[in-house]
Amino acid sequence: MLSSLKNKWVLITGASSGIGAAAAEQFGAAGANVILGARRMDKLANTAAAAEKAGAASTHHHELDVTSTQSVEAFISWVRTLTQHVDVLINNAGGAHGLDTVAEGKDADWEAMIQSNILGLLRMTRATLPLLPQHTGIILNIGSIAGRQAYEGGAVYCGAKAAERHITKALRLELCETGVRVGTVDPGMTETEFSLVRFKGDTERANEVYEEIKPLTADDVAEAMVWAASRPPHVCIDEILIMPTAQAAIHKKNTASRNNV
Repeated sequence: MLSSLKNKWVLITGASSGIGAAAAEQFGAAGANVILGARRMDKLANTAAAAEKAGAASTHHHELDVTSTQSVEAFISWVRTLTQHVDVLINNAGGAHGLDTVAEGKDADWEAMIQSNILGLLRMTRATLPLLPQHTGIILNIGSIAGRQAYEGGAVYCGAKAAERHITKALRLELCETGVRVGTVDPGMTETEFSLVRFKGDTERANEVYEEIKPLTADDVAEAMVWAASRPPHVCIDEILIMPTAQAAIHKKNTASRNNV
């Protein structure tokens, strides 16, 4: 049984590209009112246009930097001029910076990952909670397989995504009496700007990440998000772990499958 998303208000952070942009388009196609936030306003405008073209009831976009409390509060003040309630909050903003070992890690990279993946999630949730209706509101946080399995060079990113997972679990407990649903969507390898950001614009190195196997696409992950948000009010999707068929774990990949997909 589906719960219609038509005319619902869906707020998506980190919506200028990748999973956030794909989610904007797919929620738009479901007839939702889409509220988009990100730092790159030119790309954000393109996302809004795509969501509108897909069939969104309305699209709205505004600058948002989740690493800044002031920016988050200004964004939510703007949201209140559009609507007095948000049906679905998608905490998507985040990312990885660098692939250094702890011994060689850089403070700037560490701080960027903590700010966006952990503190940004907390800031947005705190600011949006008063707008989420009891018994029907939904929070979907975007995690990662990295929050479940560690890898060399990923100590801080893996730690940040493990924190996302436990923040989600804590929120689920804290909000249980309100009927607000909370869940996490955790993708494996997904081809977006993720690696380009991690490797600071090194296109060749970023492309190498996806050469071995057929990764997920942003649309694959967005489809799972729309499905989770479409459940009826008595159903909460606590966790979704979505992986490429050829990736059974972070270090376990079927590279021979690349030519068969």
